[in-house]
Amino acid sequence: MSDAEDPIPQSDLPIRFAMGVVMIGVALVATTFGGWWFRALVAAATALMLVEWADMHKVPRLRAGIIAALTVATLIGAAEYLYAAAEQVDEVPDDLTASLFVDNWLGFAALIAPALLAAALSRRVVMGWGVLYIGVPAFALLSLSWVWETLVLWVFFVTWATDILAYFAGRAIGGPKLAPRISPNKTWAGLIGGMAGAGLVGWATATWFEMEPLFLWIGAPLGAIAQAGDLYESWEKRRAGVKDSGRLLPGHGGVLDRLDGLLAAALAMTLILMAGFWTA
Repeated sequence: MSDAEDPIPQSDLPIRFAMGVVMIGVALVATTFGGWWFRALVAAATALMLVEWADMHKVPRLRAGIIAALTVATLIGAAEYLYAAAEQVDEVPDDLTASLFVDNWLGFAALIAPALLAAALSRRVVMGWGVLYIGVPAFALLSLSWVWETLVLWVFFVTWATDILAYFAGRAIGGPKLAPRISPNKTWAGLIGGMAGAGLVGWATATWFEMEPLFLWIGAPLGAIAQAGDLYESWEKRRAGVKDSGRLLPGHGGVLDRLDGLLAAALAMTLILMAGFWTA
């Protein structure tokens, strides 16, 4: 999410809305089909976010492209080795446990290699951190999709609800600022509204898909984590002296602007499942 409570010129609202509908549609189609469709979407998004991260930190485009290619190759290679698309779980088992996610640590560790190469190639430690910051949550999403596409849909819905409700609550209510030095337009009302929306949508989605009890109540905390991810990216942009991570998405900024909250929420949800709290 870019600064969710930033005022948007009236003329930009139709473009922002149309672009949002397209992005949601693409995400839903790829997630529903799963397998290589979803992996292609994650790979493309990862590459674009890494190039934007490189631009923010003034890394030349050629080096940024090499880093993105190495990261995506590692990401997809590790996913295929550990969670082969051809062996994707057809139906979520009744006794789903953390054992299905145990190989995630190997996937996370595999991304250390491109991170070190990125730092060396760009001569910037922050570029190596960017590979981990973007690549680890991307791998987490791939593992969620391999186990059960509904897990990804649930995380998507919660993150989208957070973004939308934070914007409207912040604009309608206003009030004290949440973190004025990082993101001057974000408010406590937006945070609470986003969490409320995430909690409601998380509960409704879990009820509709008959998911485990964990998903009935964890939506609001995940909404808070998504907004923390948004704030972190805002802090990075402030340090880099840029307003948006990119200009690829009309009315929204860059791909990283749109997915910063999702990165945080997806990783947090995966770590919770890896810890064995599925039936909590």
